[in-house]
Amino acid sequence: QVQLVESGGGSVQAGGSLRLSCAASGYAAITYCMGWFRQAPGKEREGIAIIHRYSGTSYTDSVKGRFTISQDNAKNNLYLQMNSLNPEDTAMYYCAASGWYDCDSGSWSSRVTKYTDWGQGTQVTVSS
Repeated sequence: QVQLVESGGGSVQAGGSLRLSCAASGYAAITYCMGWFRQAPGKEREGIAIIHRYSGTSYTDSVKGRFTISQDNAKNNLYLQMNSLNPEDTAMYYCAASGWYDCDSGSWSSRVTKYTDWGQGTQVTVSS
């Protein structure tokens, strides 16, 4: 089981930036994907950015061009650089890990089911 701890959330004005971090430890199996997900009140949890160990990165349309997912060389830390934030980005943000090889394939709505290890979340609030 992978233990994940997010940090870096907070409150920011629209147009501002935040950098989220996720510390990973306790890998019990090969991790093929690390991803960032978010969940706003009353909405389903949605994937927004994924990095596959072989396939690279992918982003959902709502964050493409504004957010950047990355890992350190040891792959023990995951990051999400968020720029040009708007109120629609307000949500609880989670990092997650997947041992599924196809963790970056299929519809974005289905990908959440392929992640078995989750952090506790960090709140991001964007005010207008």
